[in-house]
Amino acid sequence: MLRDVRDDDLPVMRRWRNHPRVRAASFTTHEITEDEHARWWAATRGDAGTRVLIYDHEAAAAGVVTYSGVTPEAARWGFYLDLDGLERSGRLLAAWAGLERAAIAHAFGPLGLAALRGEVLSDNEPVRRMHRRFGFVEVETYQRHVDGVPRDVVAIELRREDA
Repeated sequence: MLRDVRDDDLPVMRRWRNHPRVRAASFTTHEITEDEHARWWAATRGDAGTRVLIYDHEAAAAGVVTYSGVTPEAARWGFYLDLDGLERSGRLLAAWAGLERAAIAHAFGPLGLAALRGEVLSDNEPVRRMHRRFGFVEVETYQRHVDGVPRDVVAIELRREDA
């Protein structure tokens, strides 16, 4: 289930986002400070084209889903999970699949999108495989600088009629 972010979610969101494996799979890899996170949240919560939601798995907060550039045609999405907590409980794979399912349902339900798009570092094969499992198509490969280093990126897309 996806729900709105509450102010008391912010510290745990930052902790999850700062996990070394989450940072390594992201386009922004530095550790995010409390001040930086607060500035991001202040700007994001007022942005009509962005939605940030918490994914609850088995009644506990387990991840974050972000939609950006939201228009009736499409949005870009991203996510991250509570890796430490979910691995400790043995629920990582189930929560990850649940998050992906919920994010797609929200995109084509409440958001009313025609297409859901995203970007994945090309060497992040587990994420690419999971996206393909849910019907995403890899539509383009290009390079993007991450920490000043060119990295191969795969653009993905899922159209409403294919979901």
